[in-house]
Amino acid sequence: MHRGFAFIVFLCLGLLSLIRQLDSLTISLDDVLELGFENSLSLQRNLIDVTSAEYSANRLWAEIFPAISGTLGANYSTNLFSDVVGPAASSNRFTYNIGVGINLSLNAGIPYAMRNIQLAYQTRLLNYEDARNQLGIQLTKGFFSLIADRDNLAVLADTLSLAQLQLDRNEAAFNNGRISELTLLQSRLGLENARYSLSTAQSVYINRMSDFLVQLGIDQDTDILLDGQIEIVRVEIDAEQLINEHLLRRPDIISLHQEIERLENAERQLYFSSRAPSVNLSAQWRNTGLNPFADNLSGSATLTIPIDPWISGTGRYQSVRNASDSIEKARLDLQSAEDAAVAQIRSLAMNLRNSWESIEIARLSLSAAERTYELTELGFRNGTIESLRLEDARNNLVLARQRLLQSELSYLNMILDISAVLNIDWKDLMQ
Repeated sequence: MHRGFAFIVFLCLGLLSLIRQLDSLTISLDDVLELGFENSLSLQRNLIDVTSAEYSANRLWAEIFPAISGTLGANYSTNLFSDVVGPAASSNRFTYNIGVGINLSLNAGIPYAMRNIQLAYQTRLLNYEDARNQLGIQLTKGFFSLIADRDNLAVLADTLSLAQLQLDRNEAAFNNGRISELTLLQSRLGLENARYSLSTAQSVYINRMSDFLVQLGIDQDTDILLDGQIEIVRVEIDAEQLINEHLLRRPDIISLHQEIERLENAERQLYFSSRAPSVNLSAQWRNTGLNPFADNLSGSATLTIPIDPWISGTGRYQSVRNASDSIEKARLDLQSAEDAAVAQIRSLAMNLRNSWESIEIARLSLSAAERTYELTELGFRNGTIESLRLEDARNNLVLARQRLLQSELSYLNMILDISAVLNIDWKDLMQ
């Protein structure tokens, strides 16, 4: 009777699973990345910065475009205390003026300011691409973490099925007087423990899935099926070769090189704008009447030769000196970052090799646990092994399967970390 009931239960679960698949949304890793990029507010903010910097970089002429201003004024005057008679009293007391002015300032530091505007656009674009890559790594980790949780649920569901099967056999054996009531109670306890473990894992999976769906902009009540598997192959990497090929391509290293270039341009801009002569050109046209018509056109050209920046100890002299110091500090920061990156790549390469050894050990442990459970179950059927030993063997089998899942997930995460450090596609390392 129990076997028939269990068969009906599992048949119903299978039908519910089929119905669930028909009503569910299936997403792959590519779908996750597309949705994650599309709904990332951080990426949208970075894209605004890129667009703004690109707009300035495409309009460098603005740095030498003259300042143009227009003026429009009206005046009224009258005598307050004196009573003037004659022609002066009949003159128009309202006057106005209209004018247009143009002012152009030129100095030798303008070309370096233009270069820094272009460099700012390149830096913003690099930051955007780096942020996109890092988000892709996080989303990929989250996706495969949920895959591991899903597979763990399958392991626990299989364990529950084995516990139910053991209880069914023990009830039949108890009814025939072949086992004691204690053995039957132990198998029931084992079933409840398996059910509790599955229920707890399901709750964790649901919570993690809900948080993940928020990142993707999907309603949390949406039933999701993950299309993917954790497929691990051994990756052999040469740390020194990776350092030589990819160190200079790291976004942080590129960013520091750009920062040094920016500081050098800023130093030259400051040097030439403060020490080199500058030219100021201005022109102004004014109209002060129509009847009779009266206008005036004026212009000026001024050459300014700075003197105080050449005197040691003055404020502007110190500004140029401090700019040079900033460049030296940026170069030291670059050297420190390169040393740290080299150490990080070597460490990750070594950890990856050690992690593969853990996978091999986990696979051997799983094989041993599966065989142990088979032999223990056979001995239990023959009456030579107690129920507790069978339950222990089943629990060891569960632990071995979970250990292998975690080892493979850890190995994959390490590959993702290496790809993030090297700024390359993680799939290229798997080939």
